[in-house]
Amino acid sequence: MQSPASRYVFPALGTLYQRCERYAWPILRVTYGLWFVPHGCQKLFGWFGGNIQGVAKGMAAAGIVPGMFWAYYIGILELVGGLLLAVGFLTRPVAALFFGFMAVATFYFNWRIGYFWTNRGLEMPLLLLIISVVILIRGGGEYSVDQRVGREI
Repeated sequence: MQSPASRYVFPALGTLYQRCERYAWPILRVTYGLWFVPHGCQKLFGWFGGNIQGVAKGMAAAGIVPGMFWAYYIGILELVGGLLLAVGFLTRPVAALFFGFMAVATFYFNWRIGYFWTNRGLEMPLLLLIISVVILIRGGGEYSVDQRVGREI
């Protein structure tokens, strides 16, 4: 929300911003959720050149065992959890699961590699971790199934 003392550089855009403000949160939540769906499909169905055995082997090699369990867990979380976030159902619990997933990715796995995503560093998982925290705090918002049913955890 704009404070009374602040002014837009382009005042004509103020009306546009005010009209679109209510859609900003759903755009972020839906985009975040749908970002994970292809990753889940890659793990679970082998789409886009992936396979669950390779994921399990990589997890086991990183010390995350049993690798096959965690590979399926993450694949299902990415696919089902991503869709749940996109529609805004069970938003906070799912965001908490993504928080755990991204915390492990950031501080257990990618931390050792460095910062930049171009070298598989922690930059991207850290961003996804922070977004999961924001969704966990904020919840589904106005345009969500949680809001529609009138219950949110």
